[in-house]
Amino acid sequence: MALHQSARRRPPIHTRTLRTGAVWAISVGMLAGCSSSPTGGGTVSAEPSESSAAAAPSSTASTTPSTSPSPSPSPSPTAEPTPEQQELPRGGVELFPDYRLVGFSGHPFSPGLGRLGIGAIDERAAEIEALGTELAGGRKVLPVLELIAVVVQADPGADGAYRTRTSDEIIGEYLEAARRHDGLLLLNVQPGRASMADEVRALEKWLAEPDVGVAIDPEWDITAEQLPGQAYGHTSGEEINEIAAYVDTLVKEKNLPQKPLVFHQVAPGVVSNVGAIQEYEGVEVIRSVDGIGSASMKIETYNLLMEDLPPTVHAGFKLFFEEDVVLGPLMTPPEVLALTPQPEYVLYE
Repeated sequence: MALHQSARRRPPIHTRTLRTGAVWAISVGMLAGCSSSPTGGGTVSAEPSESSAAAAPSSTASTTPSTSPSPSPSPSPTAEPTPEQQELPRGGVELFPDYRLVGFSGHPFSPGLGRLGIGAIDERAAEIEALGTELAGGRKVLPVLELIAVVVQADPGADGAYRTRTSDEIIGEYLEAARRHDGLLLLNVQPGRASMADEVRALEKWLAEPDVGVAIDPEWDITAEQLPGQAYGHTSGEEINEIAAYVDTLVKEKNLPQKPLVFHQVAPGVVSNVGAIQEYEGVEVIRSVDGIGSASMKIETYNLLMEDLPPTVHAGFKLFFEEDVVLGPLMTPPEVLALTPQPEYVLYE
């Protein structure tokens, strides 16, 4: 069960160049694909029933009235009952402004992918709770386990997409852990050359749960001419709208509480036309400012990306336990809360 090392790590924020080399990758043989979206219910046939067809008069039939009783009409299909309204793990149906999300990201097959993949999940959840008390800032804290569910990799794989999907078994394990701690599971998508929207849709059976949201990582959303780790990928406000509208439909159909849709942004060019992002009743879109650096570097990038933050998007901030401290002390919770606007999702890798 080997991992193939690469330069998955981002450079300091000010140096916008990417390291060469591959990304951390998980062997395809180790990870089964995510289950495809469940199909909808059966359709009601428009063909007449056999009894109805037999009851229709023919052109050669006698005009003598029949003494047999008329057949009863076929019953109309009954509408599906509206599902009962479901709530967030710690109550209510809306994320903001009641909650601040605080979480760890990672994958269990590689400690290099983040703190969440190191050691026992319940120990990491306890650490999130402890950090949450310092980051609450007058709000209730909702713990988040951000599992990388679609992992970019150096090898193109059989389909040439440079990504592999985390198995249902692992996703289920992390969802159970999130539920033990009344938290949310976020499924992070690094699509490689695959379609970001298609990779999100492939997670539908999980997104239909009331305590599962989605995070997208567009720096790994590369074109057919790019290789992961050698150039930044890209997404747009229009693609984010496509994903948000899809998730919003799931929320409405299943009477779910609001879901977070996070997009991580390491540099301005990684996401274009942010102003096009619309508002959705069932989805809260969050721009999580990504990137490794000293406190001053991170604050500068945060301020830059907040300049064009539309009112339809919430602020988020990401810190790195190991890489940030190479360039200076890790930012403290009071320093994070001093950012303007205050981040509503604080994530540690």
